[in-house]
Amino acid sequence: MRARDLAVPFPTITVDTPALEAARILASHNLPGLVVVDGAGCPVTVLPGTQVLRLVIPSYCREDPTLARMIDEPSADMFLRGVEGRTVADLLPHEQAEPPVVDPRATVLEIAAVMAQKRSPLVAVAARGERMVGGITLDALLDRMLGTP
Repeated sequence: MRARDLAVPFPTITVDTPALEAARILASHNLPGLVVVDGAGCPVTVLPGTQVLRLVIPSYCREDPTLARMIDEPSADMFLRGVEGRTVADLLPHEQAEPPVVDPRATVLEIAAVMAQKRSPLVAVAARGERMVGGITLDALLDRMLGTP
């Protein structure tokens, strides 16, 4: 089985996508991350859902999660409002590594190796310099490797 056989249509975003919209796409599709593409539809990077959380959660809570216990639930819901007006570009690291992208001809083992090397729960499937064919999540890959329907 090749990457093109495992790839499924996957929602994409650009660096100009509002961060709140990216969070909504993650939640509504129950995704581990999103593929960020350029204007031509070529994958640029993968934005893990945890990066969206980093923007929402105050830095003092990230540094010491026990401080989060001191904030009541209604106040915690207010943190999401801090994302308004920010874009995906605000969520991405300044220096971007090579994105987790596999060629459509990649084998299951190659896909797994890229996920492991990049520590990404998602890979984009695209030939070099071409539009994205689709995406493969860690769940889908493990299902295939374990023979789960």
